[in-house]
Amino acid sequence: MTTMVLPLAEAGESVNPLLPHNAEIIFGFVFLVLLAIAFAKVVVPKFEKAYADRTAAIEGGMNEAKQAQAEAKAALEKYNAQLAEARSEAAKIREDAREQGAQIMAEMREQAQVEAERIVTHARTQIDAERTQAVASLRSEVGTMATTLAGRIVGESLEDEARQRRTVERFLSELEASESARAAVGTDG
Repeated sequence: MTTMVLPLAEAGESVNPLLPHNAEIIFGFVFLVLLAIAFAKVVVPKFEKAYADRTAAIEGGMNEAKQAQAEAKAALEKYNAQLAEARSEAAKIREDAREQGAQIMAEMREQAQVEAERIVTHARTQIDAERTQAVASLRSEVGTMATTLAGRIVGESLEDEARQRRTVERFLSELEASESARAAVGTDG
């Protein structure tokens, strides 16, 4: 059996298997420094850019949210102002409608009053005309009847128209005078 002897062991040094060689330590240290430099140059800026973008996006979103909230508040205030204005305008329209209704009612009452007065005046005029016509007709009939009756009583004909008219007029005048006298006595006593 041949034993294999390590070259360091030949020199009389004992080798610890847990400790790496010096060249490996230097190589590992150089590799670690290069890796740290590469990481600092490539990866860290990307992370910081992503972090800055993310921060800007969050802040932008918060600013947009604040702006949207301010716009919503302004829109709400504008809506409330428009609603109040619409309510006051509706109240004004209702008041105007009431006033117009009252004015229309007053005009209609006035027109009805004027129409009623016109109808009453027309009726009175018509009644006066009919009464005048009736009086004239009655005078004529009473005159004819009085003449006929007087002719029968007197025994002679009173057919002369002028005489007949005078007689009837005198008779009616006396009749009206006696009615006036009775009315005057009746109101005095």
